[in-house]
Amino acid sequence: MTTGSESPTDVVFPRVVAPDLEARVQAEERQRDLTKPAGSLGRLEDLGCWVAACQGEVPPHPFRRPRVVVFAGDHGVARHGVSAYPPEVTAQMVANLASGGAAVNVLANAAGAGVRVVDMAVDCDTSPEVSQYKIRRSSGRIDREDALTHEETVRAIEVGRGLADREVDEGADLLVAGDMGIGNTTPATVLIATLTATEPVAAVGRGTGIDDKGWMRKVTAIRDAMRRARPHVKDPVALLRTAGGADFAAMAGFLAQAAVRRTPVILDGVVVTAAAMVAEEMAPGAARWWVAGHRSVEPAHSLALRHLRLDPIVELDMRLGEGSGAVTALPILQGAVAILAQMATFSEAGVSTRDESAPTPID
Repeated sequence: MTTGSESPTDVVFPRVVAPDLEARVQAEERQRDLTKPAGSLGRLEDLGCWVAACQGEVPPHPFRRPRVVVFAGDHGVARHGVSAYPPEVTAQMVANLASGGAAVNVLANAAGAGVRVVDMAVDCDTSPEVSQYKIRRSSGRIDREDALTHEETVRAIEVGRGLADREVDEGADLLVAGDMGIGNTTPATVLIATLTATEPVAAVGRGTGIDDKGWMRKVTAIRDAMRRARPHVKDPVALLRTAGGADFAAMAGFLAQAAVRRTPVILDGVVVTAAAMVAEEMAPGAARWWVAGHRSVEPAHSLALRHLRLDPIVELDMRLGEGSGAVTALPILQGAVAILAQMATFSEAGVSTRDESAPTPID
C-alpha cells in the first residue's frame, strides 16, 4: 500500500503550456498559400504546423541541435526467461552506445543529432561518464516485488527532469528519449496494459524474439505484475515504483520536463511510450509537445499510441529501441519544416491559384 508520504505530490511539475495556437493558425494559412493543392503533402503539412506551434514562429526554423538521451537499466524480471538475451547484454550495449557503435548512434549521425547515454540501473559498474546519475543496480523483480523504493523513484524522476533541463539549457531544440535494457518490454507492457485496462495476452509481444515458452513466461510475469500495479493506477509515482524501474522513472521525468520547457519531442517505441503515458499523468498536457516517431511491432505500443492519441510518422516494423525509430523519423520532420519555411507561395512564384469558376472534377 502507498503511505501518505508516498504520493504524487512528492513530484510536482508546473502547468504545461500548450503549443502556440496563433502560430498554428498562421502556419495552416501559409500551408494553404504554398504552390500545391491543399493537403497534397498529407501529414507533412500537419507536422510542419505542429513544429511552428511548438516554436511559436511562422515559418518555423530547422532543428539546429536535436539531442537523444538513452536511459539504460536492468530489470530483475529479465533473469526469469522473459527475453531472448541474457541481462549481461545491457552493460555491453551501454559500452557500445558510449563508443558510438550502436544503431541509434549511426542513425543520429546521419540525421544530425547528438547522443548521450545514461546508466540509471545497469546491473554492473559502468564508465564514470555514463554512471554519474545511477540510482541502483537493477530494478526489482516486478512480478513479486517493487521495482524501486519510493525515494529511488523520486530521485530517478528528478534525474530525468534535470537532464531535460541540461539539454535545453545547452541549446537542444528537439529531444528524443531512448532506452536500453534487456527485458524492459516487460515493465513497459505492465505499465501500458495497466493504464489502458488491457488483458496481458492482448498486450504481450515477442520483445527481442522469444519463443512460445518464453512468451508464456512473459505473459505470466506481466499478469502477476499487473495485479500489484492496479491499485496504483491513479498514482504515477507509485506506479513507477511498483512496476517500472529507474530508467522508466527517469524517462517519465525527462519527457514531462521537456513539455514544461516547451521543447518538442519525438517519441520512440514501446518502452519510451510507456514512460510517456506516465509522464502525461504527472504533467497533464505534455503529450501536445510530442509526436510519435514510429509504431513498434509490439502490440502494447499501438495501445499506448491510441491512449495518447498519437499517430506514428513511419511504420517500418522496427523493435530495437535505443531511440532508433524516433531518429529515423527526424529527417521527415525536418523535411516538413523545410516545406513550410522554404516552399514558394502562389504569389511569390507567380502561379495562378485554383479557378473557383471551373467545374469541380468528377473522379
